[in-house]
Amino acid sequence: MSRTEAMREAVALPLHDARILTGGGTTAVIVLDGVAYSLRITRAGKLILTK
Repeated sequence: MSRTEAMREAVALPLHDARILTGGGTTAVIVLDGVAYSLRITRAGKLILTK
């Protein structure tokens, strides 16, 4: 599947911008079922999600 095809399929899914989630910074806390996870944007522009 090409990247364009994958993006077309993803349109039906909720879309969240990581930069907005982090408030323009590099880290956000996401809670799932009362458990906090840390979402971090690295200097290389990758996302890391840790418990």
